Amino acid sequence: MAEKLSAVKGMNDILPASVPRKEILPRAATWEWFDDVVKRVMARYGYQYIITPVVEPTQLFVRGIGEATDIVEKEMYSFTDTMNGDKLTLRPEITAGIVRAVVEHNALYNGPLRVWAQGAVFRHERPQKGRYRQFHQLDVEALGYPGPDIDAELILMGRALWREMGLKEGEHYRLELNTLGQPEERRAHREALVKHFEANAGVLDEDARRRLHTNPLRILDSKNPAMQPMIEAAPRLMDFLGEASRAHFDGLRALLDAAGQPYRINPRLVRGLDYYNLTVFEWVTDHLGSQGTICGGGRYDDLIEQIGGKSAPAIGFGLGIERLLLLVQELQVTQPDASPDVYAIVSEEGSLATAMPLIEELRASGVTVVLHSGSTSAKSQMKKADASGAKHALVFDAAQVTVKPLRDRDAQATPMPLASATPAAVTAALQSHA
Repeated sequence: MAEKLSAVKGMNDILPASVPRKEILPRAATWEWFDDVVKRVMARYGYQYIITPVVEPTQLFVRGIGEATDIVEKEMYSFTDTMNGDKLTLRPEITAGIVRAVVEHNALYNGPLRVWAQGAVFRHERPQKGRYRQFHQLDVEALGYPGPDIDAELILMGRALWREMGLKEGEHYRLELNTLGQPEERRAHREALVKHFEANAGVLDEDARRRLHTNPLRILDSKNPAMQPMIEAAPRLMDFLGEASRAHFDGLRALLDAAGQPYRINPRLVRGLDYYNLTVFEWVTDHLGSQGTICGGGRYDDLIEQIGGKSAPAIGFGLGIERLLLLVQELQVTQPDASPDVYAIVSEEGSLATAMPLIEELRASGVTVVLHSGSTSAKSQMKKADASGAKHALVFDAAQVTVKPLRDRDAQATPMPLASATPAAVTAALQSHA
């Protein structure tokens, strides 16, 4: 027997509910439910679906995300194409690929663009609950819009997603907000920050010392308890903002206040990617341990130009689908029943050739039917029907078909002649037991 192969560490199979449970990840039916929620919300807000490649030029992420970020320095799956020597990378996030596509295809020629995407992304980090080496992102981008109105729209779209999923404001999630200003304001703040950290060099841990001159803003995001008093005393970017940056942030806050969206201003919220400016935000929860961010994003007005396009403003957000669905699982959020309507059984006296046309007509009319396959006893087939979660069994005999309720044991079965068993008649019998 050949050696049994397993998935790569940190990369998971998402399995149907019928497969014996080993992993902690939500099952495929929950992912389907989430997909339906996303499609509804995106359609309401007028966002269009876009698909970009999983493999991109490595330079796209070096230039877009930032060479000094943890993602580029330590986490990317990069390789050299053996055919032509190109340096390629499995995408660690989706935004840069969307911006590359927009630039390559001149997609803003006719005006601003609202798009969304979802798919697998890859980061070589230590696997833990909710953080995997292959995971999946929902990514939403609004390109070509300069004002705080679109910032507010994206944040309120996030709220619409949570509400559609049955999550509750305050109890299950909250919004944190900050502004990073413009590059020149950040440069002045960065100089003051470096001086502050250098004056407290004895407190810095190894990670902070490594970032001191490459990405000092990320030190503010450290969770090291020994560094917290020093971080709290650090210069605040808010004190370096110019009039335009303050006006943008005040405009966003006014719109969120008008929409009744609570938020907390978190001056230490910087996000992990170099391309952000002005608005940054995170949706956080207390139900997933120390890794509490379930969604984050912000404005990146310089990224399009950095990737080779004509300067244009943009903002977006991304969320890790695994983490969000783990939260749904943790909170035991009620989801629509994904069980089939009917489990079809053909008895020894029945004929599959006779049953199949009716089964196909029922499926075409919107009834979900699982057809028993294989030759087993009637008792065994009924056990399978019961285990399927179906609400009814449809039993085909030689001359009749019987609608048998499986969840209401006191309800009577409804037999009907096979010759007159139309989809409408069967559906009426199913509804009579609903």
